[in-house]
Amino acid sequence: MKIVITGVSGFVGQNLSRYLAENELEVVGLNLRNEWVCPEDADVIVHLAGKAHDTANTSSAHEYFKINTELTRTLFNEFLESNIQDFIYFSSVKATADTVDGVLDEDHLSNPKTPYGKSKLQAEEYLMSKVLPKGKRLFIVRPCMIHGPGNKGNLNLLYKVVEKGIPWPLASFENKRSFLSIDNLNFLILQILKNKNIESGIYNFADDDFISTNELIKIIGKASGKKSKLWNLPANLISCVAKIGDKVKLPLNSERLKKLTESYMVSNTKIKNALGIDDLPVSAEEGLIKTIKSFT
Repeated sequence: MKIVITGVSGFVGQNLSRYLAENELEVVGLNLRNEWVCPEDADVIVHLAGKAHDTANTSSAHEYFKINTELTRTLFNEFLESNIQDFIYFSSVKATADTVDGVLDEDHLSNPKTPYGKSKLQAEEYLMSKVLPKGKRLFIVRPCMIHGPGNKGNLNLLYKVVEKGIPWPLASFENKRSFLSIDNLNFLILQILKNKNIESGIYNFADDDFISTNELIKIIGKASGKKSKLWNLPANLISCVAKIGDKVKLPLNSERLKKLTESYMVSNTKIKNALGIDDLPVSAEEGLIKTIKSFT
C-alpha cells in the first residue's frame, strides 16, 4: 500500500510516516509549496499540510483560507479524478467550536470564530459537498491538541514552570481538557488504512480521559521527578495580568491564559465505535508522561 502524505516534514508527518513505514507501508511525501503532481499509483492521501493557528495573531485571514481551504480543495479535486481510494483530511476541533460547553461531539453545530477555524470548516464543507465515486472513502479527522516527544508548545511551557520549581499560579481555575497522544493518532490512521469497513465521515479525535490543568501540573511533576506547587491566586487578578500581556510582551496573554485554563472536552465515542474498540492503546496520562519525559 502506498501512502502519500502532505506536510510530511511537520511533527505529525514525521511521526506518522515513520510509524507507517515500521508497519511495512510505503510512504511518499508530497510538497504542496511548489508545483506538484499527485502520484497516480498511490492508494491513500493523508493531507496534513496546513497553516496552524497563530496564537500571536500576526497572520492575515487570507493566508489561512489560501492554504487551509483553497489548497485542500485543489488536492481533493485531484483525488476525485484519480484512482486513489482514500482521502484522510486533518482538520481540527477548532473547525467546529472555539469554546465548548459540556463535551464536544460530531453533532455540534459548527460555529468557529477565528480565521483558522473558519478556513478549516470551509474546507470540510467543500469535501463533504462532493459525491464520492464508488470505491472511494473520505475521512475528516478533527484532532484536539496533539502532543508527543519532539513537540513543543504549552506542555513545554508548563514543564519549564515545574522543572524550575516555580509555583503554578493558575490553580484557582477549574477545568477539564482533552489531549491527543501522537501514538493514539498513529494507531487511528493505521486502523483506517487496514479496515476497509470503516465508513467515510467526520470524526472528532482525542485521548480517552479528560485532564485538568492542575492534574497536568501534577503529572509533569511525576514524570520529571520534580515537586509540583499549586497556587490559588485570585482568578480576576490573573485575568488582569493577561490583558496587560496583550499590550506588552509578557509570558502570559489572554490567548495563552485561555488555552491553559479553559475547559475543552472532546468525545471520541464515534470513532471508537467505528473501530470496534472500548479503549485507545495509550491512556491520556501515559501519553503525557511520555511527552514530558522527552523534555528532560
